[in-house]
Amino acid sequence: MSLLQSKAVIITGASSGIGLAAARLFAQEGAMLVLVARDAKRLETRTQEIRASGGRAIACPGDVTQEGTHRAAIVAAQSEYGRLDCAFNNAGTLGAMRPLADLSAEEWHESIAANLTSAFLAARTQIPAMLKHEGGTLIFTGSFVGNSVSLPGMGAYAAAKAGLSGLVKSIAADYSHLGIRANALLPGGTDTEMAGSAQNKEWAATLHPMRRIARPQEIAQAALFLASEMSSFVNGSNLWADGGNAATKVQAPG
Repeated sequence: MSLLQSKAVIITGASSGIGLAAARLFAQEGAMLVLVARDAKRLETRTQEIRASGGRAIACPGDVTQEGTHRAAIVAAQSEYGRLDCAFNNAGTLGAMRPLADLSAEEWHESIAANLTSAFLAARTQIPAMLKHEGGTLIFTGSFVGNSVSLPGMGAYAAAKAGLSGLVKSIAADYSHLGIRANALLPGGTDTEMAGSAQNKEWAATLHPMRRIARPQEIAQAALFLASEMSSFVNGSNLWADGGNAATKVQAPG
């Protein structure tokens, strides 16, 4: 049985990494997708690949820091599928990485906009669309950074990702009785472009007791759980998908 059969789903950051893995997996599970990313050409290529594999997907390129991008995605979902059932608000960026006192105000605002304000803009447009039917599910990609620990030079990113944990609690408080669920997915290190060089990935693996970082498909599987009825009583929570990073402390080998 397909877990997302005939569910209309928006996925942001869908042209690569976790977002792309989720798009492929959700399509296999029967979802009808609206895919959002800044790189219009790459997004269209990925969308066509999903269609060629038998999935239903349309591309809606745009910058998630802009409110118009989220409005356009809602219009696309309603025009193409007649409804919105789920949104995986996954897009984000590391932003400038330097000690906090060395960050400019502009760099701080850019990171907060990309990682936290974009989530607010998304939710503000998605919730009313979901309420037109029987409610729905919102998922936001957070991080172990800012929730269990931080790392040097990542103050703005950590603050934004910690903010997502508060955001989902507030959405749950405001809308649970109307059929809306909201949860934060907190990955550990993941093998994506954002993770950087092979050397960076090797270092990140030492932070995890499993001695490796995640494959994007593994994080997508956790997102599928939150998107589906398997998590029907999970609301306002953080789902750790970090290979035990938050639960343990490990010593780097050597």
